[in-house]
Amino acid sequence: TPWVSFALQNRIVDQCERLQILSASITKYVAEVLPEKNQRAVSTASAARELVIQRLGVVRSLCESEEQRLLEQVHGEEERAHQSILTQRVHWTEALQKLDSIRTSLVAMLTHLDDLQLIQKEQEIFERTEEAEGILDPQESDKLNFNEKCIRSPLLTQLWVTAVLGSLSGTEDVRIDERTVSPFLQLSDDRRTLTFNAKKSKACADAPERFDHWPNALAATSFQAGLHTWMVNVQNSCAYKVGVALGQLPRKGSGSDSRLGHNTFSWVFSRYDQEFRFSHDGQHEPLGLLRCPSQLGVLLDLQAQELLFYEPASGTVLHAHRAPFSGPLFPVFAVADQTISIVR
Repeated sequence: TPWVSFALQNRIVDQCERLQILSASITKYVAEVLPEKNQRAVSTASAARELVIQRLGVVRSLCESEEQRLLEQVHGEEERAHQSILTQRVHWTEALQKLDSIRTSLVAMLTHLDDLQLIQKEQEIFERTEEAEGILDPQESDKLNFNEKCIRSPLLTQLWVTAVLGSLSGTEDVRIDERTVSPFLQLSDDRRTLTFNAKKSKACADAPERFDHWPNALAATSFQAGLHTWMVNVQNSCAYKVGVALGQLPRKGSGSDSRLGHNTFSWVFSRYDQEFRFSHDGQHEPLGLLRCPSQLGVLLDLQAQELLFYEPASGTVLHAHRAPFSGPLFPVFAVADQTISIVR
């Protein structure tokens, strides 16, 4: 009908007008907005490149400055030790000559003097003997050793940890050795979570590997070379220990021999309420942490013989310990409040 035809024509006209408006909008977008966007993107990218170059330049300059400072300290310490050794060599060479001279003199007296002459020489013999006795035996001295503490640098340690964590493909797949778990602890099925029970479990069969008093547990895997890192979720516990231990760590009794951090076999980071510390061989070093970490990372560098504890969220180094380890090291754990878990 004519009315239907007229309505259809109007619809087509409206559609054409909308298409024309849309085309105009697209044309304007392409002609005005996209070039502006492109210019802004180019400008922003250029500024971003400049920022990257600037910041890495600052880091590079800082690293070069720290490198120079530490190398100078190493050179200075090397020279100091070398001079100390040279001084000792001169001193003991003179002492040897003096002893040889005294001994030769005394032997000559015994050989060539009669009894009366020896009596007349008594004072001289006494003085020579006293002089010889004044030359003491050589004693071990730290002054003769190179002091490796000269390269301790919080900046270098922090940069190194950041670089290592960025380069490692992932954390170690650490799991608990169920044979070592204290009867005061419950181990999860996946062998990653330890839960403290104040009541001693009777279900745990006693075994040589098991800790029978302290709430400890060892990992099933040990490390004897290379770089290794693992993380532990500690946010639910106010009393725990995390670290490494030698396989010779005693497992029985309530003495210090099997208590983590109280013997020569273990190195641990611990928390008791709001107190944090690093412990080894009965020596406890307080750590002034501003907040309680929810996760604790352990970084073990066996080439450098260094153990570090860090906060994974920020990469902040909480404590670094450098000392020779006498054998393969096992991750070790203790918990006396609620639960800690090895992070997958």
